Amino acid sequence: MTSLREGAPAVVKREDYTAPAFVVDTVDLTFDLDPAKTRVLNKMRLRRNPGVAAQPLRLDGEDLNLARVLVNGAGTSFKLDGNQLVLEKLPEGDEPFELEIFTTCQPAKNTQLMGLYVSQGTFFTQCEAEGFRRITYFLDRPDVMASYSVTLRADKAAYPVLLSNGNLVAQGDLDDGRHYAQWVDPHKKPCYLFALVAGNLVHREQKIVARNGSEHTLQVYVRAGDLDKTEHAMNSLMASIAWDEARFGLPLDLERFMIVATSDFNMGAMENKGLNIFNTKYVLANPATATDTDYANIESVVGHEYFHNWTGNRVTCRDWFQLSLKEGLTVFRDQEFSMDMAGSPSARAVKRIEDVRVLRTAQFPEDAGPMAHPVRPDSYAEINNFYTVTVYEKGAEVVRMQQTLVGDAADPSGRAGFARGMQRYFERHDGQAVTCDDFAQAMADANPGSDLARLLPQFKRWYSQAG
Repeated sequence: MTSLREGAPAVVKREDYTAPAFVVDTVDLTFDLDPAKTRVLNKMRLRRNPGVAAQPLRLDGEDLNLARVLVNGAGTSFKLDGNQLVLEKLPEGDEPFELEIFTTCQPAKNTQLMGLYVSQGTFFTQCEAEGFRRITYFLDRPDVMASYSVTLRADKAAYPVLLSNGNLVAQGDLDDGRHYAQWVDPHKKPCYLFALVAGNLVHREQKIVARNGSEHTLQVYVRAGDLDKTEHAMNSLMASIAWDEARFGLPLDLERFMIVATSDFNMGAMENKGLNIFNTKYVLANPATATDTDYANIESVVGHEYFHNWTGNRVTCRDWFQLSLKEGLTVFRDQEFSMDMAGSPSARAVKRIEDVRVLRTAQFPEDAGPMAHPVRPDSYAEINNFYTVTVYEKGAEVVRMQQTLVGDAADPSGRAGFARGMQRYFERHDGQAVTCDDFAQAMADANPGSDLARLLPQFKRWYSQAG
């Protein structure tokens, strides 16, 4: 007799969290892009985590063909344990070592649209939550933050546009009609924020100057024929950048910021560092066919993904139980952005009513039914099931309550106190992977006389209780 539980996914529990056994300092990826067989050379610099007991290195991987593993330039023994590559004979101590892994994958056959895939002749990636393991073997968890350098090589006629995270540092032609582009991301990031796009795309470009005088290039990439539908998305991006710098003092931290639209995408949009990938629904708008709601949704989603550049990218989640750390906070930020863009008090009120209506019609039933779960869950069998209105919209309301609770007689709205809390949050945690508790603590510490500081232990029950 076969058990109904046979083959069921293992349940992951928040209380079982342990820090990674290894730290990844740098990742140097080289892609030879081919729809049938893409070759990926992954050169990493790692070291043992001094705070964790010595143990083998276990790297996640799915649907990969492994061709070579080298440690410090020499062959090494390894084993494959299910979907993990296990290396036991590694240098002792905390001295860094080089690990080189050469694999191939088949993007054209990747119908999951997770990892590296091909859509209508263009390469795309989607790595959140656990898609990077379908690109190369890696410690695929959000608390492993590393510096990335990426080189893309492909046929120039078929794939004239080669994009990845960060800043473009080199590009040129190769033999046999191929070309290359090298991208370097100056900020450490978890692997779920990695992205590449390669294809025959056109783009709208805009130069902007930040408050500090630095120049930036903004680009929106789409398929030929859709360029006339990208003006609103570009205007929304410019408004988002200006708003985040004015409201929270958070500037654009890259030389360029890119948006790419594709019709084949599992999510509405994805905040990959400097290279946001969107479903076309949230980028393309033509006055002849788009409604006011379409325009508002594009502004909101473009803003949401840009605001992740700080709340989610510069400071990210320690583990996936903390998903609302980035999503609840960023939904709150995009709600505030849309309200500020609305202008008049009555228009702001209408926007707030719309947000509450979503909460009442979608989140309240979830919270009252069999799918009820806390804003910060305690366990999951499949993390993709937790991208819910509870984590997002209720999470945003928990953040909004914190803004209210740091208000005082001089600042009844709490906006100034909340801005102080955000500043404290980034002073403490920029470049780190942290928890919902860390955010609430920073907010309370920045406003020591507030109701939030006084009631923090009780307030944090909002994160752990459903209903």
